[in-house]
Amino acid sequence: MHVSKQPTLHTQRGVSLSGLIFVLAILGMLFVFGAKVFPTFIEYRAIKDIITTAKANGGTVREMQLAFDKGADINGVSTINGKDLIISKDTGEVEISFSYEKRIPLAGNVSLLIDYSGTTDRSGKVASKAPAAQ
Repeated sequence: MHVSKQPTLHTQRGVSLSGLIFVLAILGMLFVFGAKVFPTFIEYRAIKDIITTAKANGGTVREMQLAFDKGADINGVSTINGKDLIISKDTGEVEISFSYEKRIPLAGNVSLLIDYSGTTDRSGKVASKAPAAQ
């Protein structure tokens, strides 16, 4: 014979108020973190798209830099400009690379530093700028 238990008034069910506040605080911090990081990722994706377009348009190094600057103006990219691009022809084909750091203030003196880099090279190898002559 099977006897089912009926819930009584002394049985606790659900989430406590302190548990709910804790979970909401964690979710709030994740939301704020995402809200600060997401725009930098969108800008990074825009930069990658712009260098692909600049490479497809071709031309001289200066023309590609100007094409990047025009695309950056249209997409609201302010982190880097055409002169920050690394344009090389190591493999016989023109490749455009970039690399930059983005510092995102989180709270007080705590910041998040993200290194963004990208290239049009199919191998994914980001070219580096030659050191400046002294």
